[in-house]
Amino acid sequence: MPDTPPTVAVLTAQPLEYTAVRARLTDIEKRVHNPTGTRAEIGQLPGTSWRVALLEMGEGTRGAAALTERVMSWFKPDAVLFVGTAVGLREDICVGDVVIATKVYAVHGGKETPDGFLDRPETWHAPHHLEQAARFALRSHEHTHFKPIAAGDVTVADPASPLTQRIHRRFNDAVAIETEGSGVAHAAHLAGTAGALIIRGISLGSRVRVPARWSRVTVMNISFLRERAIRPRACGSCGRSSRSGTGAGCG
Repeated sequence: MPDTPPTVAVLTAQPLEYTAVRARLTDIEKRVHNPTGTRAEIGQLPGTSWRVALLEMGEGTRGAAALTERVMSWFKPDAVLFVGTAVGLREDICVGDVVIATKVYAVHGGKETPDGFLDRPETWHAPHHLEQAARFALRSHEHTHFKPIAAGDVTVADPASPLTQRIHRRFNDAVAIETEGSGVAHAAHLAGTAGALIIRGISLGSRVRVPARWSRVTVMNISFLRERAIRPRACGSCGRSSRSGTGAGCG
């Protein structure tokens, strides 16, 4: 029997990001999940054997977690990529740069005590094979960073806000903050069948709001990088493509 084409699920929070990725696909088909009514599109990534299942989830960690799990059970992808934009937290991470999250911090967990707030964060590391694929593909690309990011349920619009200052003190290596990555990472972790890589473009600097055109430039960069980062990996013994991410291609 012929091999089943490998599939990558690409998840976005907003229409702009969805449209930028969709523009790079061919042979697009609409899909509706029954009985929930969740809608997705699946298309071919030109020049590769990969199919891309594309879904716009909306904003927020809870919806991101629920829909990531749904997409994984629905399409059974080999990898999940969440692409979108984030707010930069450091001056050396510029508007238009792309951050591949090596860690995702869920920053709102904690305990209020008479002595103050005690952080109880959760952390998810990027799957090794996806991070390595991205590092290999993007080695020659400037303005690409492999750094931790923070995720929560609050949109940050003030660089001097208490939340921003707490992130600086308690999660000092986080270079950006967004509102979906922890949900995607946790759902992928619980599913255990495919890893998730969070790819974020910096659309807002830590000190200034930028024109909307920068968001489009950023999203297009993400789409391009996403396409180069993931390819079917060959089995070390026989050279056949491995879908599972474990290197198991023989048998």
